[in-house]
Amino acid sequence: MRHFVPRSLTMAELQVEPQLLNGGDLMEEREDPRAPGTVKKKRRKKKRNKITTPAGTNEAEGDGEARGVADVTKQLEQQTVEDKEREEDGEEVKGQTDPPSIPICELYPSGDFPKGEECEYPPSKDGRSAAWRTTSERESGALDMANEEMWSDFREAAEAHRHVRTYVRSWIKPGMTMIDICEKLEDCSRRLIKENGLKAGLAFPTGCSINHCAAHYTPNAGDPTVLRYDDVCKIDFGTHINGRIIDCAFTVTFNPKYDRLLEAVRDATNTGIKFAGIDVRLCDVGETIQEVMESYEVEIDGKTYQVKPIRNLNGHSIGQYRIHSGKTVPIVKGGEATRMEEGEAYAIETFGSTGRGAVHDDMECSHYMKNFNVGHVPIRLPRAKHLLNVINENFSTLAFCRRWLDRLGESKYLMALKNLCDLGLIDPYPPLCDIKGSYTAQYEHTILLRPTYKEVVSRGDDY
Repeated sequence: MRHFVPRSLTMAELQVEPQLLNGGDLMEEREDPRAPGTVKKKRRKKKRNKITTPAGTNEAEGDGEARGVADVTKQLEQQTVEDKEREEDGEEVKGQTDPPSIPICELYPSGDFPKGEECEYPPSKDGRSAAWRTTSERESGALDMANEEMWSDFREAAEAHRHVRTYVRSWIKPGMTMIDICEKLEDCSRRLIKENGLKAGLAFPTGCSINHCAAHYTPNAGDPTVLRYDDVCKIDFGTHINGRIIDCAFTVTFNPKYDRLLEAVRDATNTGIKFAGIDVRLCDVGETIQEVMESYEVEIDGKTYQVKPIRNLNGHSIGQYRIHSGKTVPIVKGGEATRMEEGEAYAIETFGSTGRGAVHDDMECSHYMKNFNVGHVPIRLPRAKHLLNVINENFSTLAFCRRWLDRLGESKYLMALKNLCDLGLIDPYPPLCDIKGSYTAQYEHTILLRPTYKEVVSRGDDY
């Protein structure tokens, strides 16, 4: 991405600039009159000349200093007009704003979004190299190009994720309520992904699980929880374009005593990414993750802990509009021998804990998701029918939370929601917690098993 850094103009430059702009006839002669949009651009250039040519350029007609101020004002007006016209013409915008507000699709109007980290596939267990994937027909990219539209959707969602999480790291701090954190993050995500019904938006509620709570916590309305200096907070949020989901998470701490815990989990996640690949057995990925995670010890408040992988939390394959599409990537040994396949997308995520290394349901439920495989089920309650229609229209099979129903103007829906859960149409996903007093951390990336390379599509400069 190109970054535009504004600089101050000297008085000499300001006086020359109008003359350069008035050379519009030269620019117009270079343009092909048959090209679409040429007439429109000619008109705009003439319009710009009218805007940028200062009235009374002779110094004898007024004070030079006052004229300089007027010139600066004209230059700023011109820049604003040109930026708006570039957006209308589909030209590349110079850079993201601070705070970020320009949708990713407008930053890259050509549709050529940044790729993630491209990695070679690991050699198989029998020692056979994976180099054959980059030779002959495969190297030509023919197989890769067949799915280029799908890869592009993932990349656009990933670029939005990177911008949002960089923004979040700039302001998240102790003393903020969890509701404020989640809503500020989600507002930014909606802007950058250019939310558009089920075509583009948030893939699931923002997880902000704290300390012994490892996953699936987001505050419901009225939740007074405040982020504290000694908390370990997992920020887990997703974006999607056309149902192509980016599932990516990181851990936020303020006290350096947790640094070693975060390092252990980050290393385990990167190890899982490194060993994942086409034809790799899922159980082998889990075994390597466990080996790395358990090699770490952390000292917190004078007590030493071996970092334990949370054995009943897993990575998973990702389908279109389906966050968990059937395959699980364990983070301990002994998992299934099912193999990863070409063209699949996976969320490689690991959780480390100073507790028992196992989680259970606890606290008030906030996450829900429509059952992907459920067929027609008769519903008696009118309010339950209405609520299901709202869910189908706004979320389909993507996960949602109670705050999002509130945002849509729904009220007094808890009985209807329970009815849909009892009928098996909606599945609840309550918070998952280890023992109280323990600390848990999480890191996660989305990877694409492309025919020639493995792409860590959500990789950024941060992790």
